[in-house]
Amino acid sequence: MPSYPYHLTGDGPLNPFPGIKVLERRIGREIPHRLGSNEGLDMPHRALREHFGDAVVEHVYCYGDAEALGVRQRLSAQQGIPLDHLLVDAGADSLIALALRTTCTPGDTVVSTAGTYPTFGYFAKGQGCHLVEPSYVEAPGLLAPDLEALAAAAHQENAQLVYLANPDNPSGHLHSDSAILKLRDALPDTCWLLLDEAYGDFRDDANSDFAAKALPGVIRLRTLSKAHGLAGLRIGYAIADPDVLALMMKVRIHYAVSTFTQAAAEVVLDHPDEVNQHIAEVKARREQLAAHFQALGADVLPSATNFIGIRLPTAELAERVNRELLEAGRLIARPAHPALGHVLRITAVADALEPGQLAILEQAIKENA
Repeated sequence: MPSYPYHLTGDGPLNPFPGIKVLERRIGREIPHRLGSNEGLDMPHRALREHFGDAVVEHVYCYGDAEALGVRQRLSAQQGIPLDHLLVDAGADSLIALALRTTCTPGDTVVSTAGTYPTFGYFAKGQGCHLVEPSYVEAPGLLAPDLEALAAAAHQENAQLVYLANPDNPSGHLHSDSAILKLRDALPDTCWLLLDEAYGDFRDDANSDFAAKALPGVIRLRTLSKAHGLAGLRIGYAIADPDVLALMMKVRIHYAVSTFTQAAAEVVLDHPDEVNQHIAEVKARREQLAAHFQALGADVLPSATNFIGIRLPTAELAERVNRELLEAGRLIARPAHPALGHVLRITAVADALEPGQLAILEQAIKENA
């Protein structure tokens, strides 16, 4: 089993402010008179009421439920994940930082594919970790994290943690469940696998039994930003064994997820038909986009996400196209890492399918086909 930093062993730090909702559950009754609370309960909020309506005010008075029980209950019921295998935090980015804070100390080595979701490297370096970056596997029709290279680097560098986005961002590549288990087995026993599944809702097998499992030595991360449309409210969740989550709870920012965010997430989770329809429409647009650019001769990468990746002949061409599109008021994504400078990423929104919207890219593809 992977190890924890020394300062989390034994009793470790304890959350000094569990919050009113947690306290009410501990004592088994409601606390109607909050006379020791520092949460502005008697602020009239006239401006907020006028702008948003009275309903929002009850959500802004108090700190959020530190355990996000309502959100966890809904996720557990819908996905078949045991309640004690779930931890809610302020989006997948916050969960990446939390996982690093839980498992690593300054000077530890972590491994991540060169050019994959860059926020991991950003947080890892901020944590004082040494970042090792094996290259992608690149071939016709393929741009994927190299699982063998990740495992080899973990052994060679005595890594404390390996990060993998699956499906990958920005390539869109999806590794099979068996490949993930093989990677976990190939890592050192003392090494964590941080499995970022932020785009997992767009997999065809998103509701499989495997998707609901906590895996030994693995911290799985997911988000409500993409399929659930809550990116601006910042909420996501981790799946892991209860003892792992207990350690993460010791070092997380306990009120990172606001009362309003939790309430909004509960409403969206209570309407899964809308979410499922959105996912289906995104996947249909993704296939339309892929077919459109393939017909123009583009090298479109297979994707299990809500975007497509287009591999251009050179990084210079990709930079020019990206810049010209931005100047024309059209924002797509080009990875900042030099290893993937030749890749452009387009999200499968309806606006991307409007005729002429991506004419600059279409012309460049035709000229270089």
